[in-house]
Amino acid sequence: MSRFGAAILAPGGTTLGASERRLFAETNPFGFILFSRNLENPDQISALTADLRDAVGRDAPIFIDQEGGRVQRLRPPLARSWDAPLEFAARYGDNAAQAFYLRYRIIAAELRSYGIDGNCAPTLDIARDETHSVLHHRCLGTSVRAVTERGRAAAQAHFDGGVLPVMKHMPGHGLAKLDSHLALPRIDAAPDDLMQADFAVFRAFADLPLGMTAHLVFEAFDRQPATISNRMIALIRQELGFRGFLMTDDISMEALSGTVPERGAAAIAAGCDCVLHCNGEMDEMAPLMERVGKMSAESHVRAVAALTARRDPGEVDIAELSAKLDALPSERAG
Repeated sequence: MSRFGAAILAPGGTTLGASERRLFAETNPFGFILFSRNLENPDQISALTADLRDAVGRDAPIFIDQEGGRVQRLRPPLARSWDAPLEFAARYGDNAAQAFYLRYRIIAAELRSYGIDGNCAPTLDIARDETHSVLHHRCLGTSVRAVTERGRAAAQAHFDGGVLPVMKHMPGHGLAKLDSHLALPRIDAAPDDLMQADFAVFRAFADLPLGMTAHLVFEAFDRQPATISNRMIALIRQELGFRGFLMTDDISMEALSGTVPERGAAAIAAGCDCVLHCNGEMDEMAPLMERVGKMSAESHVRAVAALTARRDPGEVDIAELSAKLDALPSERAG
């Protein structure tokens, strides 16, 4: 098997254009990711996912951000609408882990129905009062224990539903007070505090096959953003024990400086396995792929290992899952 291109790319619209098809065929990106701009109706989505795989001639993984709440690309009538994760957790209280399992098992079934088999979830960052609003309600909880219990349930639901979960944002984004889509957050917490909280969550999930980096600086370790920091990628690998496939957060986000190809090359040089590029702009994708090229042999091995974690979930009754969720005691009941 030839090595995959070291990127996950996104189509620009609801159908695959000729120039996109050529680029994808020539560069063989590891996989693809879809956004609201790509999602029109069930037949169109299924045709697009099939065309993307046809372009590279294999069963490439196709990802999406379907957390629920604000970050939910598929919305009614294409998929069920959900509360933001932190609100959902508060609603179910002591039953939150079970509720998250059912929630993401339903989401996985919806994704699979369209040919989507990867979800950039769960978000394993710990929420604080000061966590920037763009992230706060996307978190599963406010403590290591809560996030770990709920995150494990969410990850298992994805596996059971035939969808690969991508945990994010490694090694922890919950202390960020800025939106990394627009600016570079800097974290001045002490190493011991980070190891016992934010980093501890991701250490508990070191067995998962896929993870996503965070675009923020941990000043106690390095002045470079984690995504392009050799020190931080080494920490994720060695001190947190993650041996899975590590992708960047969207390389187009403005927390990073330089051109998109320069950012991508820096991330690969730092030890990331693959670059995530989300805006579907050809004038960025083509030079990015030229710069990052094929995966290293080690990254390719991790990529193949991640793909082997995909399972066939068989038939599932979404109505039955929904009934079980509705039957769970919640704070809103009575």
